[in-house]
Amino acid sequence: MKKIFAIAAIALASLQIIKADDKPVTFNQLPAEAQAFINTNYPGEKISYATVDDDFIRPDYNVMLANGVKVQFENSGALEKIESRNGIPEGLVPVQIKDYVKMHYPDAFFVEYEIGRKSYEVKLSNRLEIKFNRSFNVIEIDD
Repeated sequence: MKKIFAIAAIALASLQIIKADDKPVTFNQLPAEAQAFINTNYPGEKISYATVDDDFIRPDYNVMLANGVKVQFENSGALEKIESRNGIPEGLVPVQIKDYVKMHYPDAFFVEYEIGRKSYEVKLSNRLEIKFNRSFNVIEIDD
């Protein structure tokens, strides 16, 4: 009986891994909040591709813009992560993080910004990665 249960559990887990492929979607199939984000921050920019990670627990959306910007959205359409070698709009980063970076690394610009459940993380053009807690205190710096 234990073997049957173990085999069934492995089969179910394998099925979920196989099912979790990214599927292409159109701009209009993105959540409204994601569409608004793109239209506001990158008006007129063409989309190279958009996909949905078809995970039934928590699907998310990935968008690659023609200018090389990669954006990841939660299922609701809320921004989860954005990255670009050429920099991302500073207006997307909270003021407290922006002020810290300007004070300590005035020549650097943001190339990645990620919003986690309990933290924010930025990657700078000087290759530093800085992690902040929800109170905007630095909790980790990695180079």
